[in-house]
Amino acid sequence: MTQSVKITSDVDSVRSEIRDNSIRVIDVRREGDYKQDHIPNSVNLPLATLLSDDSPENVLKLVNSMGIDDETPVVVYDDTFGALASRVAWTLEWIGHSNVTLLETTYGNWKSLGLESDSKVPDVSKKDHSMNLQSDILATSDYLESAKTRDDVILIDNRERLNYLEQHIPGAISLPYRTLASDDKILRSKEDMKRLLGNRGVSGDSEIITYCGSVGTLSGLAYYALKSAELPNAKLYVRSFKEWKNLQKPTIKQEDANYWDLSAE
Repeated sequence: MTQSVKITSDVDSVRSEIRDNSIRVIDVRREGDYKQDHIPNSVNLPLATLLSDDSPENVLKLVNSMGIDDETPVVVYDDTFGALASRVAWTLEWIGHSNVTLLETTYGNWKSLGLESDSKVPDVSKKDHSMNLQSDILATSDYLESAKTRDDVILIDNRERLNYLEQHIPGAISLPYRTLASDDKILRSKEDMKRLLGNRGVSGDSEIITYCGSVGTLSGLAYYALKSAELPNAKLYVRSFKEWKNLQKPTIKQEDANYWDLSAE
Protein backbone atom coordinates (compact mmCIF):
# COMPACT_ATOMS: atom_id res chain seq x y z
CA MET A 1 0.00 0.00 0.00
CA THR A 2 1.46 3.34 -1.04
CA GLN A 3 1.69 5.83 1.78
CA SER A 4 -0.47 8.89 1.25
CA VAL A 5 1.60 12.07 1.12
CA LYS A 6 0.18 15.54 1.75
CA ILE A 7 0.65 17.59 -1.42
CA THR A 8 -1.62 20.60 -0.90
CA SER A 9 -2.66 22.53 2.19
CA ASP A 10 -6.26 23.66 2.51
CA VAL A 11 -7.13 27.29 3.08
CA ASP A 12 -8.55 26.87 6.59
CA SER A 13 -5.48 24.99 7.85
CA VAL A 14 -3.13 27.62 6.45
CA ARG A 15 -5.11 30.46 8.04
CA SER A 16 -4.99 28.68 11.40
CA GLU A 17 -1.25 27.97 11.13
CA ILE A 18 -0.54 31.60 10.21
CA ARG A 19 -2.36 32.74 13.34
CA ASP A 20 -0.33 30.25 15.39
CA ASN A 21 2.88 31.39 13.70
CA SER A 22 3.65 27.71 13.12
CA ILE A 23 4.30 27.87 9.38
CA ARG A 24 6.38 29.68 6.77
CA VAL A 25 4.34 30.80 3.77
CA ILE A 26 6.22 31.67 0.56
CA ASP A 27 4.73 34.00 -2.06
CA VAL A 28 6.51 33.41 -5.39
CA ARG A 29 4.93 36.29 -7.30
CA ARG A 30 6.90 39.31 -8.49
CA GLU A 31 8.11 41.67 -5.80
CA GLY A 32 5.81 44.51 -6.90
CA ASP A 33 2.74 42.28 -6.66
CA TYR A 34 3.84 40.97 -3.27
CA LYS A 35 4.41 44.47 -1.89
CA GLN A 36 0.93 45.54 -2.98
CA ASP A 37 -0.69 42.78 -0.92
CA HIS A 38 -0.14 39.18 0.09
CA ILE A 39 -1.19 36.50 2.54
CA PRO A 40 -0.32 37.80 6.02
CA ASN A 41 3.14 36.91 7.32
CA SER A 42 4.23 35.43 3.99
CA VAL A 43 7.74 36.02 2.65
CA ASN A 44 8.52 36.81 -0.97
CA LEU A 45 10.64 34.63 -3.22
CA PRO A 46 9.95 35.62 -6.84
CA LEU A 47 10.50 32.67 -9.15
CA ALA A 48 12.87 34.79 -11.26
CA THR A 49 15.08 35.29 -8.20
CA LEU A 50 15.31 31.55 -7.67
CA LEU A 51 15.94 30.82 -11.35
CA SER A 52 18.73 33.40 -11.59
CA ASP A 53 20.85 30.95 -9.60
CA ASP A 54 19.20 27.69 -8.58
CA SER A 55 22.39 25.96 -7.54
CA PRO A 56 21.94 24.00 -4.29
CA GLU A 57 24.27 26.37 -2.44
CA ASN A 58 22.33 29.47 -3.44
CA VAL A 59 18.96 27.83 -2.79
CA LEU A 60 20.17 26.99 0.71
CA LYS A 61 21.09 30.64 1.29
CA LEU A 62 17.62 31.73 0.17
CA VAL A 63 15.94 29.14 2.40
CA ASN A 64 18.00 30.23 5.41
CA SER A 65 17.19 33.91 4.76
CA MET A 66 13.47 33.10 4.80
CA GLY A 67 13.75 31.65 8.32
CA ILE A 68 13.34 28.03 7.30
CA ASP A 69 15.16 25.20 9.05
CA ASP A 70 14.74 21.45 8.55
CA GLU A 71 11.63 21.29 10.74
CA THR A 72 9.75 24.37 9.45
CA PRO A 73 6.43 23.55 7.72
CA VAL A 74 6.36 25.46 4.42
CA VAL A 75 3.42 26.32 2.16
CA VAL A 76 4.03 27.90 -1.26
CA TYR A 77 1.53 29.85 -3.35
CA ASP A 78 1.34 31.84 -6.58
CA ASP A 79 -1.29 33.38 -8.81
CA THR A 80 -0.43 31.19 -11.80
CA PHE A 81 -2.48 28.01 -11.28
CA GLY A 82 0.19 26.52 -9.02
CA ALA A 83 2.93 26.09 -11.62
CA LEU A 84 5.38 28.68 -10.24
CA ALA A 85 4.73 27.57 -6.67
CA SER A 86 5.38 23.98 -7.72
CA ARG A 87 8.80 24.82 -9.15
CA VAL A 88 9.79 26.51 -5.88
CA ALA A 89 8.35 23.72 -3.72
CA TRP A 90 10.18 21.09 -5.78
CA THR A 91 13.44 23.01 -5.36
CA LEU A 92 13.02 23.00 -1.59
CA GLU A 93 12.38 19.27 -1.77
CA TRP A 94 15.48 18.87 -3.90
CA ILE A 95 17.78 20.37 -1.26
CA GLY A 96 16.19 18.11 1.34
CA HIS A 97 13.22 19.98 2.83
CA SER A 98 10.52 17.37 3.23
CA ASN A 99 7.77 19.42 4.91
CA VAL A 100 6.62 21.53 1.96
CA THR A 101 3.14 21.72 0.43
CA LEU A 102 1.30 23.84 -2.13
CA LEU A 103 -1.58 26.10 -1.18
CA GLU A 104 -4.59 24.37 -2.70
CA THR A 105 -5.68 27.50 -4.55
CA THR A 106 -4.24 30.65 -6.12
CA TYR A 107 -3.82 34.01 -4.43
CA GLY A 108 -6.48 35.47 -6.73
CA ASN A 109 -8.96 32.92 -5.47
CA TRP A 110 -7.84 33.50 -1.87
CA LYS A 111 -8.74 37.19 -2.30
CA SER A 112 -12.01 36.44 -4.08
CA LEU A 113 -13.01 34.40 -1.03
CA GLY A 114 -12.51 37.56 1.04
CA LEU A 115 -9.69 36.09 3.09
CA GLU A 116 -7.04 38.06 4.97
CA SER A 117 -4.30 39.94 3.13
CA ASP A 118 -1.97 42.79 4.00
CA SER A 119 1.09 44.63 2.69
CA LYS A 120 3.38 44.23 5.71
CA VAL A 121 6.77 42.61 5.14
CA PRO A 122 7.42 40.34 8.11
CA ASP A 123 10.63 40.57 10.11
CA VAL A 124 12.20 37.15 9.69
CA SER A 125 15.13 35.73 11.65
CA LYS A 126 17.66 33.76 9.64
CA LYS A 127 17.84 30.03 10.32
CA ASP A 128 20.18 27.20 9.37
CA HIS A 129 18.91 24.47 7.08
CA SER A 130 21.01 21.41 6.35
CA MET A 131 21.88 20.29 2.81
CA ASN A 132 20.58 16.84 1.94
CA LEU A 133 20.35 16.80 -1.85
CA GLN A 134 17.60 14.53 -3.21
CA SER A 135 19.11 13.63 -6.58
CA ASP A 136 16.46 10.96 -7.14
CA ILE A 137 13.80 13.57 -7.99
CA LEU A 138 15.94 15.30 -10.64
CA ALA A 139 16.37 14.10 -14.23
CA THR A 140 19.23 15.50 -16.32
CA SER A 141 19.40 15.31 -20.10
CA ASP A 142 21.96 12.49 -19.92
CA TYR A 143 19.82 10.54 -17.47
CA LEU A 144 16.73 11.03 -19.61
CA GLU A 145 18.50 9.91 -22.78
CA SER A 146 19.31 6.54 -21.27
CA ALA A 147 16.14 6.17 -19.19
CA LYS A 148 13.54 6.93 -21.86
CA THR A 149 14.17 3.66 -23.71
CA ARG A 150 13.50 1.54 -20.61
CA ASP A 151 10.20 -0.31 -20.34
CA ASP A 152 9.70 0.82 -16.75
CA VAL A 153 9.97 4.55 -17.53
CA ILE A 154 7.12 6.85 -18.62
CA LEU A 155 8.01 10.24 -20.06
CA ILE A 156 5.33 12.96 -19.85
CA ASP A 157 5.21 16.21 -21.84
CA ASN A 158 3.17 18.82 -19.95
CA ARG A 159 3.20 21.59 -22.55
CA GLU A 160 0.19 22.72 -24.54
CA ARG A 161 -1.10 20.00 -26.85
CA LEU A 162 -0.16 21.92 -30.00
CA ASN A 163 3.45 22.23 -28.86
CA TYR A 164 3.56 18.49 -28.31
CA LEU A 165 2.06 17.75 -31.70
CA GLU A 166 4.61 19.98 -33.41
CA GLN A 167 7.67 18.59 -31.63
CA HIS A 168 8.44 16.48 -28.58
CA ILE A 169 10.99 14.12 -27.07
CA PRO A 170 10.62 10.65 -28.62
CA GLY A 171 8.53 8.31 -26.49
CA ALA A 172 6.81 11.08 -24.51
CA ILE A 173 3.06 11.07 -23.95
CA SER A 174 1.05 14.28 -23.80
CA LEU A 175 -0.54 15.43 -20.55
CA PRO A 176 -1.24 19.15 -20.95
CA TYR A 177 -0.89 21.08 -17.70
CA ARG A 178 -4.38 22.55 -18.14
CA THR A 179 -5.89 19.10 -17.51
CA LEU A 180 -4.46 18.86 -13.98
CA ALA A 181 -6.64 21.41 -12.18
CA SER A 182 -10.24 21.45 -11.00
CA ASP A 183 -12.49 24.51 -11.07
CA ASP A 184 -11.16 26.20 -7.94
CA LYS A 185 -8.15 24.06 -6.97
CA ILE A 186 -4.71 23.87 -8.55
CA LEU A 187 -4.98 20.04 -8.63
CA ARG A 188 -7.86 17.66 -9.14
CA SER A 189 -8.96 15.39 -6.31
CA LYS A 190 -6.85 12.29 -5.77
CA GLU A 191 -9.36 9.89 -7.30
CA ASP A 192 -10.01 12.15 -10.28
CA MET A 193 -6.27 12.55 -10.84
CA LYS A 194 -5.81 8.78 -10.72
CA ARG A 195 -8.52 8.42 -13.36
CA LEU A 196 -6.96 11.06 -15.62
CA LEU A 197 -3.51 9.52 -15.35
CA GLY A 198 -4.85 5.99 -15.72
CA ASN A 199 -6.58 6.98 -18.96
CA ARG A 200 -3.17 8.05 -20.25
CA GLY A 201 -1.59 4.77 -19.15
CA VAL A 202 0.23 6.40 -16.24
CA SER A 203 -0.02 4.12 -13.22
CA GLY A 204 1.73 1.37 -11.33
CA ASP A 205 5.36 1.18 -10.35
CA SER A 206 6.87 2.94 -13.37
CA GLU A 207 9.41 5.69 -12.99
CA ILE A 208 7.76 8.82 -14.37
CA ILE A 209 9.72 11.77 -15.75
CA THR A 210 7.96 15.05 -16.50
CA TYR A 211 9.10 17.94 -18.65
CA CYS A 212 7.70 21.18 -20.09
CA GLY A 213 9.04 24.07 -22.15
CA SER A 214 12.03 25.51 -20.37
CA VAL A 215 12.34 25.82 -16.58
CA GLY A 216 10.20 23.08 -15.06
CA THR A 217 7.14 25.03 -13.92
CA LEU A 218 4.33 23.26 -15.79
CA SER A 219 6.08 19.93 -15.28
CA GLY A 220 6.64 20.87 -11.63
CA LEU A 221 2.87 21.00 -11.25
CA ALA A 222 2.68 17.59 -12.93
CA TYR A 223 5.30 16.25 -10.52
CA TYR A 224 2.96 17.11 -7.63
CA ALA A 225 -0.04 15.81 -9.55
CA LEU A 226 1.69 12.44 -9.78
CA LYS A 227 2.47 12.44 -6.08
CA SER A 228 -1.12 13.41 -5.26
CA ALA A 229 -2.24 10.30 -7.17
CA GLU A 230 0.11 8.17 -5.03
CA LEU A 231 2.68 7.74 -7.81
CA PRO A 232 5.78 8.68 -5.84
CA ASN A 233 8.46 7.49 -8.28
CA ALA A 234 8.54 10.82 -10.15
CA LYS A 235 11.41 12.89 -11.49
CA LEU A 236 11.47 16.40 -12.94
CA TYR A 237 13.54 17.10 -16.04
CA VAL A 238 14.01 20.59 -14.76
CA ARG A 239 15.78 22.11 -17.81
CA SER A 240 13.08 20.63 -20.01
CA PHE A 241 12.53 20.81 -23.76
CA LYS A 242 14.52 24.02 -24.29
CA GLU A 243 17.73 22.40 -23.11
CA TRP A 244 16.96 19.18 -24.98
CA LYS A 245 16.65 21.08 -28.26
CA ASN A 246 19.71 23.25 -27.55
CA LEU A 247 21.72 20.07 -27.04
CA GLN A 248 20.44 18.93 -30.47
CA LYS A 249 19.04 15.73 -29.06
CA PRO A 250 16.38 13.90 -31.11
CA THR A 251 12.82 15.23 -31.35
CA ILE A 252 9.82 13.99 -33.32
CA LYS A 253 6.59 15.43 -34.71
CA GLN A 254 3.27 13.72 -34.03
CA GLU A 255 2.57 11.74 -37.20
CA ASP A 256 -1.23 11.76 -36.86
CA ALA A 257 -1.51 15.39 -35.80
CA ASN A 258 -4.84 15.79 -37.63
CA TYR A 259 -6.46 13.35 -35.24
CA TRP A 260 -6.20 13.35 -31.47
CA ASP A 261 -7.99 11.13 -29.02
CA LEU A 262 -9.78 13.37 -26.48
CA SER A 263 -11.28 10.47 -24.52
CA ALA A 264 -8.55 10.66 -21.89
CA GLU A 265 -9.62 14.12 -20.67
